Amino acid sequence: VDLQVCSSKSPTCCTKKMEERYQTAAKQDIQQVLQTSSATLKFLISRNAAAFQEAFEMLIRLAENYTSMLFCNSYRNMAAEATVHVQEFFTDVGLFLFGTDVSTEESVNRFFDTLFPVVYNHVINPGPTDISLEYAECLRAARRDIRPFGNIPQKAVGQMGRSLLPSRAFLQALNLGIEVINTTDHLCFSRDCSRALLRMQYCPHCQGLTLSKPCLGYCLNILRGCLAGVAEVDLHWRGYIQSLEELSGALSGARGAERVLLNFHSLVRDALVQARSNGPELSEQVNKICGPPVRKPKESPGCSFDQNKDKQGLKTFSRDSVETLANRRKEFISHLWLHRAFYGSLVDQLCGNELAAADGLPCWNGQDVLRSYTHRVVGSGIKAQSANPEVKVKGTDPVISQIIDKLKHVIQV
Repeated sequence: VDLQVCSSKSPTCCTKKMEERYQTAAKQDIQQVLQTSSATLKFLISRNAAAFQEAFEMLIRLAENYTSMLFCNSYRNMAAEATVHVQEFFTDVGLFLFGTDVSTEESVNRFFDTLFPVVYNHVINPGPTDISLEYAECLRAARRDIRPFGNIPQKAVGQMGRSLLPSRAFLQALNLGIEVINTTDHLCFSRDCSRALLRMQYCPHCQGLTLSKPCLGYCLNILRGCLAGVAEVDLHWRGYIQSLEELSGALSGARGAERVLLNFHSLVRDALVQARSNGPELSEQVNKICGPPVRKPKESPGCSFDQNKDKQGLKTFSRDSVETLANRRKEFISHLWLHRAFYGSLVDQLCGNELAAADGLPCWNGQDVLRSYTHRVVGSGIKAQSANPEVKVKGTDPVISQIIDKLKHVIQV
């Protein structure tokens, strides 16, 4: 008599405790079904997110190596000092690509600022001793006014900004895709929905009907009610996949991060050539701003960059890998495109493929096993649920609203 949900006119073998256990089982079942249905999609995104992140890490290391080798091969006497600044710069590039708030413009400018004293000391005005730290600091501060490297730093700022931003957005978007699926895989169901799930899946057991399955219309009403918020994700998920496809197009070609990063060393080479050819005028300008060089005993070690250290790892990632990366992106997007209707068709898939009885077979309608379900079947989404005869839906779950906002934001980015 004290049953809350599975009450029936005839005697029943369920106790209140069994009903509570069934309630827990019903929720676990539906979560299990949700996780199984999204497993392929989740694996597709997370595997590619990891692969692209690894490819970019490799790309940054390769670009750093090219730049350090330029100093070792052509400017050996200042290689040790310059390599430190090269490493700092590419560390910044990595931080930016993987989502930290650092400015690419600031990073490029800082690199050329710190490079100027080294170039002045070894190329423009070399002496038997090194310039003092204070003098080096004056040169660093004056670099943007003196412009020893011409317009090359500006060119590098433009190229880096244009090429790294889409790659950063691409990686961010993939991580968000995983977050969206994790969110919809682990929903908290309302009390009303939990009771409806119990009534649909386990109440027939209380009447000894352990083999009966719910009617299709009945299953659709209950899941469309319980997953009304998830249906709202559909429109934004489609937009997300479409904008990822458009972004993927922008990542390829001459302006792509791969080409710009692997070409950075040649910009640095041009900058050094320019500084060397304008040596006398630059010395004059420096004297006006910082005075004549103040020197200290020399302590420049040679080239400390180990060219063999990374050769093995980098052989597998050469310039050909740029093409491979572009192809991998294309392939990933074409696979992802097949899942663009995932959230829109989720309930129909769940009821049609696993949960509900096949057409024409006797089925459970919430009260009894009959030939059919006679109530009206409602549509998907929050608005349609006001007419749902099985579940009361109060509005969008705040967790779903939050994930929709994140999707809107990443589409804008």
